[in-house]
Amino acid sequence: MINPSANGWIVKFLSENQAHFIDFQGDHLAFYDSCRKTGFIYGYVVNFQLKIPIDASKWSYDEITKVGFLNTLYSIYSVERKLESPDDFLLSVYEFYKIIQPENLNFIKKMLPESSKSARLEQIIDERIQTNQNSLSKNFSHIITNALLFIDVIAYHYYLKNETLPNDYLKNIESDCIKIVSLALSLKQHKSKYDELVVKLFENSIRYTKFSTVDTLEYTSLKLHKHTELLERLYLLDIAQMALWSDQELEASEIVFLRKLSSDLQLNDDLLQKSIENMNHFIKEYKDEIPFFNYSNPIKHFYDQANKNVTKLIIRNKDRLTKEIKESGELMQLLAKSTAKDLSKEEKKKVKKQLLDICKTIPSLTIFLLPGGSLLLPILIKFIPQLLPSAFNENLEED
Repeated sequence: MINPSANGWIVKFLSENQAHFIDFQGDHLAFYDSCRKTGFIYGYVVNFQLKIPIDASKWSYDEITKVGFLNTLYSIYSVERKLESPDDFLLSVYEFYKIIQPENLNFIKKMLPESSKSARLEQIIDERIQTNQNSLSKNFSHIITNALLFIDVIAYHYYLKNETLPNDYLKNIESDCIKIVSLALSLKQHKSKYDELVVKLFENSIRYTKFSTVDTLEYTSLKLHKHTELLERLYLLDIAQMALWSDQELEASEIVFLRKLSSDLQLNDDLLQKSIENMNHFIKEYKDEIPFFNYSNPIKHFYDQANKNVTKLIIRNKDRLTKEIKESGELMQLLAKSTAKDLSKEEKKKVKKQLLDICKTIPSLTIFLLPGGSLLLPILIKFIPQLLPSAFNENLEED
């Protein structure tokens, strides 16, 4: 029995289950359907892509997620590179993460210069799902919560097929996820208080990007034709499903939206219906044991968890952050102005740039510079008045 929190767990898991991994025979749709059944797509892992079940009753949920994440990465690797060994997989996934988070791997390498690829991958997985509360390296990690971990899998699949990854690949996938969810949420005519919270969170999250609010976002801004891989298209459709789910009933406008989205993603009606059925079945089956399904949907959980994690990092670095902001005169003026009136597009860009420049000087806050960081920046901005209440009051009086 493996211990997912002990060193060497990856090698042990791969060794013990080598005969138990599912052979998808190169079928990407079968692989994706399996990801839905495990719950990995929905951000709540309930089982694994193995022929024989594993007893995970003594594992924490973080440990279950770690194993599910590794299992999914290995499964997509096997779909593309069936005849290669676990050692080849470890090298491949290590090289992949070296591309998407080179700073993290350089740091890990310095800490563990003689360690194996599997030991470094264990560290990466810890960081990706925020499990190790006491590790210094946690402060260097991406805050990418479980509901969006599949983006890593999609990007890794692209890397396996092309042996490279464009600089803007992750950014484009993430951006379209944001747009699709924002558009889906804007359709809801009968919003619960939780739906309204999610809408607000998304509006804040996209405020400092190239589009300002959900209200001004147009469906035509989606460039869905660039998503040529089946896994990308299925995931974007499921992301919309997760945003729309609240009472297991779809309003007429939501059905129209899903049909339009599915068509533009070049997915037929059967795949759309399967997406709806799988989502409803999973929630009905596991709703009682998944806290966030009892209140809203996985997207709300994503932002709740991100807010908690980022807030902790901000509090830990409060003194340094306060000092840096105070020393930036223009930033102080713009932030103070934003509390009284809307900033212009150019001013918003300045705020974002100067905050990111400050984050570059504080290692723990480099998360805002990594893929997904733009989603989290509004959390930092909202926290600033708590850091500088007196300075804000002075600035407001000057205005």
